[in-house]
Amino acid sequence: MRVFGRIAVKFRYLVVLIWVGVTIVCVTFLPSLSSVLNSDNSAFLPSDSPSLHALQLDNPFQATGGATTLVVASRNDTQLSADDQTAFTTVLNSIKGVAHIKNVRDQGISSDGKAHKALLEFDIGTGSPDAENIINTIRAKFTSQNLPTGLSFNLTGQLASTVDNNKASADAQRLTQTLSNLAILIMLVLVYRAILAPILTLLAPVLVLILSGPVIAGLVTTGIIQASSVTQAILTILVLGAGTDYGLFLTLRMHEELRRGLTPHEAVIEAVDKVGESISFSAGTVIGAMLCLLLASFGIYRGLGPSLAIAIALMLLAALTFLPALLAIFGKWLFWPAKLKVGVVEKPGAWGQIAVKVVEHPIITLVLGIVAFGGLSIAVFGYSPAGFGGSNTGPSGYDSANGTAAIAAHYPPAVVNPTTVLLKFSDPVWSDLSKVQQAEQSLEKTPVFRSVSGPLNPNGTAITTAQLQSLYSQLGSPSTLAATPPASSQISAQTYNAYRAIAQFISPDGKTVAFYTTLSAGDPTSTPALNAVPSIRKSVSDIAGQVGAVDNGVNGMAAVGYDVSTASDNDLFRIVPIVMLLIALLLALVMRSLVAPIYLVLSVALSFGASFGIAVLIFMTFGGQSGLNFVLPFLMFVFLMALGEDYNILVMSRIREEAQKFSLHTAITDALNATGTTVTSAGLILAATFAVSGIFGATDQIRQLGTGIAIGVILDTFLVRTLLVPSVVALVGRWNWWPSALYRKQEVVERAMDLQAR
Repeated sequence: MRVFGRIAVKFRYLVVLIWVGVTIVCVTFLPSLSSVLNSDNSAFLPSDSPSLHALQLDNPFQATGGATTLVVASRNDTQLSADDQTAFTTVLNSIKGVAHIKNVRDQGISSDGKAHKALLEFDIGTGSPDAENIINTIRAKFTSQNLPTGLSFNLTGQLASTVDNNKASADAQRLTQTLSNLAILIMLVLVYRAILAPILTLLAPVLVLILSGPVIAGLVTTGIIQASSVTQAILTILVLGAGTDYGLFLTLRMHEELRRGLTPHEAVIEAVDKVGESISFSAGTVIGAMLCLLLASFGIYRGLGPSLAIAIALMLLAALTFLPALLAIFGKWLFWPAKLKVGVVEKPGAWGQIAVKVVEHPIITLVLGIVAFGGLSIAVFGYSPAGFGGSNTGPSGYDSANGTAAIAAHYPPAVVNPTTVLLKFSDPVWSDLSKVQQAEQSLEKTPVFRSVSGPLNPNGTAITTAQLQSLYSQLGSPSTLAATPPASSQISAQTYNAYRAIAQFISPDGKTVAFYTTLSAGDPTSTPALNAVPSIRKSVSDIAGQVGAVDNGVNGMAAVGYDVSTASDNDLFRIVPIVMLLIALLLALVMRSLVAPIYLVLSVALSFGASFGIAVLIFMTFGGQSGLNFVLPFLMFVFLMALGEDYNILVMSRIREEAQKFSLHTAITDALNATGTTVTSAGLILAATFAVSGIFGATDQIRQLGTGIAIGVILDTFLVRTLLVPSVVALVGRWNWWPSALYRKQEVVERAMDLQAR
């Protein structure tokens, strides 16, 4: 650590120039993180998920491997005219030339004649950096055409909604980042009572945040990692919060060394030497916890882990090089206009006085803490998960949300956000349409479905099997038909359009049949719908057997949600013990002890239980929400376990440092007096950073996560780290340091104190 400090001081200007130069290069030549995010939870499922199997069955209707979106033309007052239909065809033809469009499938006119929609298939996924440009290009086609007055065109569905959600998230992210920076700066000014120190402390995490986004995005584009909409939000608050913590640890220790009479350069080197190890192991716990997520089966976790690990690794490097270089450049001016009192021993502050009480009454302190935290943890049993399916529409006010509203207004309910039932047969169903009729009737009678839309009622227009067979004989496969009926045809326009719409229900080869359904359990994004998925899949499997289908599947947000829930729960129970073990090992290294890590890890687990219980009370008991986002317990645990140990390491390292010179009780008092302000300041700043996301986050997911972690950090800072942990240290005595040499040294001190007492 001392070497890092000396290099940063000696080559201070070069170090700053290298960091700034590398950041400029990465921002210039690498994509932005927001351009590669993916908000589709199904894209992160394990390859053996039933939902992905259903997606393969759905391939004849919308090819897998690429995203889809919907073009909707509609009128609110009258039916679409011939000019409207011509305009729709013209727009579709112009769209076909847009890059990455693989296919355009006309899905027909609504039964009320006021809307017409088509499916666009792409050869890129929702996380492609080209997605936004493509969607903007298509929407520009709408405005460039001379459209009939009153005809509205909207782009909705998977890719368009993802782009709009990402844009809304980016807007909210900019607001969150601005407010976070402002909150951190104000709190740093209050802590330092100076002008330059707060700015430089914040400058390092801001630079790392600017740098880490393009670096992570570059890795995403190579396919090495995945990035969800959660990644960017968590990245911002984690880097700003943790980076400010590291800056506080370093800068306040430099201030302490300056008061001892060291020169600014000597103070920087001494500060890096004394707290560099604490910062390194603090970052190491976060990096280690994040890398454990590589073991997850759910791609959101597996992509989030390395992304955040990279960011914290860069933050650690900046804390040991870039920030010390800045501190060395500005020296004593850092703390202007406050006056440095060199050589003056300050009286014990509030935390020193509290430490005395804790040391005198450790049992009472510990028992009261455990009872309070245990009581709050009971609320965890009221937890119910939600938010599995992701967003099925664009944000309010955006084009994709308007498109979804247009489909809902003119098409059957099952078309808007369907749970799709897929049946595959060994032979084309055109030879025996009774199988299709039997399947549709059986699905309608099944209690798990509220409504069914299929080949016999496309877009709300009823067609008998006899009519369907006759139309097939006259016109051939519906997937090959032109937008208008042949001039010689006697078929009405309504019947012709209804038959063309069957292309979305019967595959071109006639072997796969799709049915759009709504669920009796409610909205497919709800928890009741998710819980109904096993029954839905069983019912579909039974019907498939009855009609002779060789394969079947259920596709949609409820099915995806259930598979996401299964993967997430499996990861939770598998990875949490690994994270606890890894952090315990890191703590054992920095503490040189096998005893201290046990209660340090348990203290954070207790803090997690209490903070999660409070989150349940806030959002479910008092907030009236049906559940908390499914990522909340997992990510709250990982982040609180990793971030909570930051303060554990700082406090315990200082206790260990003081215990080399004094008795344990004196060491606890001196350490809390020295670090109390640092820990509470850092904790308040970290909590404020997460709280900003809890208030201004773009989604319920981000708001709940920000609020939950902010609560956990506050509990950790003011109760666990400064009250419960010191009380345990006082009770355990010299065994805190077993089997290191300090254990034996403290034993000698205890004997001497015992003799003196006698």
